[in-house]
Amino acid sequence: MDNQRPIGIFDSGFGGLTVARAVIDLLPEEDVVYFGDTARYPYGPQPLQQVREYAEEITDFLVAEHNVKMVIIACNTAAAAALGSLGDTLEIPVVGVIEPGAQAVVEVSTQKRIGVIGTVGTISSGAYQKTIQAIADPSTKVTCIPCPGFVEFVERGESSGEQIQILAQRLLDPIVKADVDALLLGCTHYPYLARAIGSVVGEDVVLVSSADETAFAVSKILKERNLESPQRKTGNRTFISSGDVSWFAELGQRLFGPELESAESHEWSTGS
Repeated sequence: MDNQRPIGIFDSGFGGLTVARAVIDLLPEEDVVYFGDTARYPYGPQPLQQVREYAEEITDFLVAEHNVKMVIIACNTAAAAALGSLGDTLEIPVVGVIEPGAQAVVEVSTQKRIGVIGTVGTISSGAYQKTIQAIADPSTKVTCIPCPGFVEFVERGESSGEQIQILAQRLLDPIVKADVDALLLGCTHYPYLARAIGSVVGEDVVLVSSADETAFAVSKILKERNLESPQRKTGNRTFISSGDVSWFAELGQRLFGPELESAESHEWSTGS
């Protein structure tokens, strides 16, 4: 039965676990397969064409090996690079994190001064700028800043400390000077650094993560396509890593929760 197939979710590493957590909490009966491409992370500094190829390769794997009924690109860089091409070529729904996050930050910004932070790849793609400008009031000012280094801290399991605080103060200075009232965390890794980010931009700035909004979008699409799981059960969770699976499971469990007690290994063939 088509609607009993799993939902596929992927990211370069651990950031997409924030999306997976939101999806599982909202739709606990759905089976989920999560792929963390830790052998090739981080995606942010890499050329978008290369990231697009990674995204297409992972999607092919999720469709061929796990027969997924939907793909969630739980990585802003990969969504900016590949959402369009994957959405055009696949028969199953493909959901990214950019549009749900953009919609949410526009809704919460009362002063029409929005900040967006993300990886170099995401910000340079212009994806958030275009999406926000298409749905926001024309007078809205959008300040987009790349934050190289944030992802690497999360991938090492570090979410606080003096080094992170110093880096956040330096990188977020343009956001502070722009006097934004809402800040979109345009990378799924960044919610893990929310405390450090919030301490720099100030408590009056609303931080928006796209994870919850993406989960709501997924629920809506499943219902519209009649793809909801009919079984009132706790869904199966499968976690896959292209890198060191023991490290993935150890750090992933700290970030995600006890469900991630183990992970399967997938090695890319030479040249992938």
